[in-house]
Amino acid sequence: MNSTWFRRFTTAAGNGPRLVCFPHAGGSATAYAQLARALPADFDVMAVQYPGRQERYAEAPFTSLTPLVEAVAGELTRALAADPGRPYALFGHSMGALVAFETARLLARGELPGPQRLFLSGRGAPRTGAGVRRAAYDDAELVAEVRRLGGTDQSVLDDSDVLEMVLPALRADYRALAAYRWHGGEPLAAAITALVGDSDPMVPVQEVGTWREHTRGGFALEVFPGGHFYLAEQVGRVAGVVTEGLLAETPAS
Repeated sequence: MNSTWFRRFTTAAGNGPRLVCFPHAGGSATAYAQLARALPADFDVMAVQYPGRQERYAEAPFTSLTPLVEAVAGELTRALAADPGRPYALFGHSMGALVAFETARLLARGELPGPQRLFLSGRGAPRTGAGVRRAAYDDAELVAEVRRLGGTDQSVLDDSDVLEMVLPALRADYRALAAYRWHGGEPLAAAITALVGDSDPMVPVQEVGTWREHTRGGFALEVFPGGHFYLAEQVGRVAGVVTEGLLAETPAS
């Protein structure tokens, strides 16, 4: 695989199931480095690298979810076509949950098999007519929101030079979320596992449970100790849930 859209954090791609991971708003593929290393060695873990961050910093970030989803789905379709038959799942946290969900919907309309399971973390399911974020945040409000949610090294937020590099992608992601609208659609065939921290200040546990409405397959709700970025402290337990959920959907060889 030779694509700027995906990064791997293990020495080699395994021969087992594939997990494609979608970062949170303002985040990068690196957010999944720990999870990639905690999963079984035979898993092929690919983290999506959105434009406008890290090695893609010079590229303009997307300010709308639709073209972002279309671009990711196109790149992922090429990767899947090059390795047909391998079962795969999508994992998304916060904004990444929404991008993963919409990517799965787009993939389901294609010729290749869709994902076997979605792991949707730190966000509730979309509702008809409801926006995801308010339309405008100034930079001070964005930084305050990131501080409130945690998950970002505070030294980054306190360093004006580093912050200036991070803010364009963060602004773009929040703008994309503000513009997103859900207009309804058929439930996915893929099973869904919803994940959330029990003290998440952004989304209550019961709201994360609304993902149940978007699948015709199995549904599970997994609650972990912690806030919005519970994954950083619970990576071992999350890896266990992902392993169990993905292997449950993988046909025995």
